[in-house]
Amino acid sequence: MAITKKQLDLLIQQGESYNLEFKEGYSKEIGREICAFANANGGKILVGVTDEGKVQGFDDSNSKRSQIQGLTRNVEPMLDITFYEVGNVLVVEVPEGLQKPYSLNGKFYMRTGANSQQLKRDEVKDFFKKEGRIFFDELGNDSFSVEQDIDEEAFSRFKKFLGVSDVLDRKELLNNLDLLDKSQIKNAGVLLFSNRVTRFIRTATITCVLYQGKDKYKVLDQKEYDADLYSNFTDAINYLKAKLNTEYIIKGGPREERLELPEEALREAVLNAIAHRDYYSTGNIQVGIYKDRVEIDNPGGLVGKMKVEELFGRSLPRNPLLFGLMQRMNLVEKIGSGLMRMRNAVKEYGLPDITLEADENWFKIIFRRPEEKPAGQDEEKPREETREETREKTREKTREKTREKILNLIKENPKITMQEMAKEIGISEKGIEWNIDRLKEKGVIERKGPKRGGYWEIKR
Repeated sequence: MAITKKQLDLLIQQGESYNLEFKEGYSKEIGREICAFANANGGKILVGVTDEGKVQGFDDSNSKRSQIQGLTRNVEPMLDITFYEVGNVLVVEVPEGLQKPYSLNGKFYMRTGANSQQLKRDEVKDFFKKEGRIFFDELGNDSFSVEQDIDEEAFSRFKKFLGVSDVLDRKELLNNLDLLDKSQIKNAGVLLFSNRVTRFIRTATITCVLYQGKDKYKVLDQKEYDADLYSNFTDAINYLKAKLNTEYIIKGGPREERLELPEEALREAVLNAIAHRDYYSTGNIQVGIYKDRVEIDNPGGLVGKMKVEELFGRSLPRNPLLFGLMQRMNLVEKIGSGLMRMRNAVKEYGLPDITLEADENWFKIIFRRPEEKPAGQDEEKPREETREETREKTREKTREKTREKILNLIKENPKITMQEMAKEIGISEKGIEWNIDRLKEKGVIERKGPKRGGYWEIKR
């Protein structure tokens, strides 16, 4: 069904995505995008729109239109593709193919986020065979109500990541992002917008565990996070930062605090686990902190007969719709680049290279912790007690630093919301709320006026 001018404007505002591609004019690459959309969940190509979302118009000559239509005849098996104009933009509407996999001139393409990636025929066949052609993230969830179960803070944060207007109709936005299956929200939306995801997807959690030694014999601490996707991610990272050691570096100026493992690499590893895990599995994401290493495991082995060494340049997404949305939130970048960034980050730290382990059911990333340096300590105290005191001091310094950032943000904008603070500082809203409560208890700040429309006041 043809879209209206208003719907076209909304699509352009949201930008390129898993099911939307912009092209300035005729290009042979349009054929590749058609093939990729057919192998995924369908989509639209807007011809006459730049990558930046500027409408420059389509040269509506018969020859150009015929050239584009000619590209579709090279897609096998045949597809029924719709062409129509909205204003001066040509819309090429591609349905989800019913005879996957599709090829273009003997080459196979699949949509990964806002990009199309060439695949080998055996990889595509194996991929669809293994996944049963049904992606978990694209299934409608009949237990989730769009009207009642969407967490407002999570949804508002998501819109800010995308940079879309607050006045945009919710269902229209979800539909444009391909997050609705008729009236049901898809599982990708449940992961993003549910404040307690286990109500709808029981195992979509992250479990973080601190072990005493090099094995799982004794557990010192354990947390399980089951909020929305972004909150679970930030809570897992904060757990790692709280439990790992921090090195204090003085180079003639202010003291610098540096986590024993590169935070950038840890963030990439947790996001990789969220984006690529097998949500059909009864297992969940596990973050284990051992004496000598950190392990991040996610259920779901390698897809499409790929080998571990191939992952540093390319990969097949198990959850293409979810990956595309995370890409638009600037949480993940190009497929296959995250592992290389992890490798570079640990190399800059002077640490051993990351280790990847995989079988048909699990995928694991291992970071080697630096060896502890001998240091003077109170001999009357047990070694583990001394370490725990050090960790607690480190945690408290991190909290103090966070509260200082909160106060600075309030000074700049007394009407700032907790949600805005969380985005600026890079921790979860629960973490902001906890630190705000401590500042209130100490009489440092006070809330004036209603929850909405009020402001913060620094007392001392």
